[in-house]
Amino acid sequence: MTQKLPIELIFQVFSLLIAFIIVHGAYVTVIRPRADAFIEKQQVLVKQDRQHEQKQNFFVVLRDYEQEACIVLMLWAFAIMGYKAFFTWRQQQQLSMDFLHLPHGLVIGLEDTRELLRRLDEVPEQVRDFIVPKALRTAIQRFAATRNVQDAATAVKSLCELEGERQDSELSVIRYIAWAIPSVGFIGTVRGIGAALSQANRAVEGDITGVTQNLGVAFNSTFIALVISIVLMFFIHQLQLMQERLVLDTEAYCDTHLISRLRAKPLP
Repeated sequence: MTQKLPIELIFQVFSLLIAFIIVHGAYVTVIRPRADAFIEKQQVLVKQDRQHEQKQNFFVVLRDYEQEACIVLMLWAFAIMGYKAFFTWRQQQQLSMDFLHLPHGLVIGLEDTRELLRRLDEVPEQVRDFIVPKALRTAIQRFAATRNVQDAATAVKSLCELEGERQDSELSVIRYIAWAIPSVGFIGTVRGIGAALSQANRAVEGDITGVTQNLGVAFNSTFIALVISIVLMFFIHQLQLMQERLVLDTEAYCDTHLISRLRAKPLP
């Protein structure tokens, strides 16, 4: 676990930088130039015909800085969720593996615990700290120490609960991003409304172009932020469901392959 934290932190930092570079590059080269060209064209048409109905444009909806920030945060959250989903999937693959290599139906006694621990030591080091081998090791060690099957089952349950709490706490960064995206959208709303109010004197004179543009900033930023938030929350819940299933399936795996086969001789 001491080696995973720096790797994950480095991944989060670099994924944020890459998301910013990709999104900002798309904004500088494609989105803002096209949005500005469309706005200029609409302004010319309005000057020529006061009755001209201005059209909506996808690039105009995305052009402002708040929308750019929301998209960067969305890609960053997707990267972190993909990282966690990959490791959760790798641990789920272990549920189809036989770590103990015992014949079906064979009873496990106290004299077998040392051999079972040796077999668990043969698990590759990079996956040895995954929840399935860790739960098996904990149960075997507790059974060997207490000679009580119930204690072994309790140890597995406690470890699975701790693992579930740990996984839930590690989603705090993603939950923060999901909270920050609507907040950034509302910042755009406040900025757009404030800028529109500063153009009120020109609107009184009959020029409402500045007011409409700034109100567009207000509503577009909120719209994009809320849409992104809805999509992001769906994937957050899917990741959380995936992690919860891993914990529950691990407990069932240990019960089937180990706990139900333990037999302790009575103490003399």
